[in-house]
Amino acid sequence: QVQLVESGGGLVQAGGSLRLSCAASGTVFSINVMRWYRQAPGKQRDFLASITSGGSTNYTNSVEGRFTISRDNAKNTVYLQMNSLKPEDTAVYYCNADVLRSGRYRNYWGQGTQVTISS
Repeated sequence: QVQLVESGGGLVQAGGSLRLSCAASGTVFSINVMRWYRQAPGKQRDFLASITSGGSTNYTNSVEGRFTISRDNAKNTVYLQMNSLKPEDTAVYYCNADVLRSGRYRNYWGQGTQVTISS
């Protein structure tokens, strides 16, 4: 079994920063792409950023320049550094990863961590 566990969410004021972490545990041989998504109340889950095992990154326009995705392959962990936070960043943040299992990459989700930005 593979589990993705997010941490680092919380309540911060607008303009502040948070750093989210997501660690993969279990039988993990290799992780290809790792991603962050978020879902605000009543809205769909939206892609935020991705990073390959080689470190190539991709961001959605709304967070580029404010959020930075990174990873530590030795720790099977992906991070999301969030700066200049706005009330509209309030959401549940989820990590997602393609993990090698039984000879193929399978997609996994974490349980989510709440981020609340006060104005």
